[in-house]
Amino acid sequence: MKSAKQMATALLVGMFTFSAVGCSMVEKRPDVVNAKVVATIYGDQNITRGDIDNLSKGVVAQLKTQYGDSYDKNEEAVSALKKEKEQILTSLIDQKIFLKKAKDKKITLTKDEMKTNVDDVYNQYKQQYKTESEFKSQLSQYGYTVAQFKEQLKNRAICDKLIQQVVKDAKVSDEEAQKYYDSHKNSYTQSPNTIHLAHILVKTESEAKKAKARIDKGEDFGAVAKAVSTDGSKDKGGDLGDIQENDSNYDKTFMKAALKLKDNEVSSPVHTQFGWHVIKCIKRTQYPPKDFNSVKDEIKQTLLNTKQKNLYQKTLKKWESEANIQKNEKNLM
Repeated sequence: MKSAKQMATALLVGMFTFSAVGCSMVEKRPDVVNAKVVATIYGDQNITRGDIDNLSKGVVAQLKTQYGDSYDKNEEAVSALKKEKEQILTSLIDQKIFLKKAKDKKITLTKDEMKTNVDDVYNQYKQQYKTESEFKSQLSQYGYTVAQFKEQLKNRAICDKLIQQVVKDAKVSDEEAQKYYDSHKNSYTQSPNTIHLAHILVKTESEAKKAKARIDKGEDFGAVAKAVSTDGSKDKGGDLGDIQENDSNYDKTFMKAALKLKDNEVSSPVHTQFGWHVIKCIKRTQYPPKDFNSVKDEIKQTLLNTKQKNLYQKTLKKWESEANIQKNEKNLM
């Protein structure tokens, strides 16, 4: 334990340091940092560094777990935190815009809506924890008191109610659904269409052309793949097995080229983010489409979702342009 003399010396050093650096120390005081304005909306509504930092607590805790207490010295961690703060900023801006629009339109929650969207949802979250104390501790870690969390649930419900008003006029006719079905029948087959593929992956176009030339001269595709491919499938002769035609896990450029191939056809070199490919279609398995009436409701819901999303984004863009958003992102970190 420090002696009284040591404690006094430490205090004096601290006072001297403060007087020596003056304003730079004031700048770093937590209350001053927290008050820094990160964005202004409508000319008078501010989002501060403190607002952002409070909602970043959970991310900071995760970064400390992953990188240690000195996470702020790690470039990757700092980049991740900055990205998260940017997303929080965007969310807070949009929420302020939506809440103002909701107020202008006199949108509020009824007593029943408050119970369903606030009290019931709060209890659903709380039930995931052993005790209410544990739940409150978790809320605190993510920057909320109970009152703030319930207020956030209320705000979300009001925003959702506003969004429903924004998109309520979106409609999809049977004719639109039929037209979509006619041009997307492969997406509504009785079983998913598949394509059995093999490929060779190399770094350069020149290497891909050489591999293709060897195959064109009669060499076995699998043998060439084992000899030159850099992909993990090389030991299986580049065999990727059966892939669903609409599988989103595969690179779009790769699949677009693959789906142009007939059985036993080999592609010219194809460039993707991973390198250069030579692709072989071993066999395509296709199924007849389902009857339109059996998928009509599904298609109409898909098209309705798209229309509503587009209408929402168009409206939000208009509202954002009206909000006179001024950002000072240098104050984020």
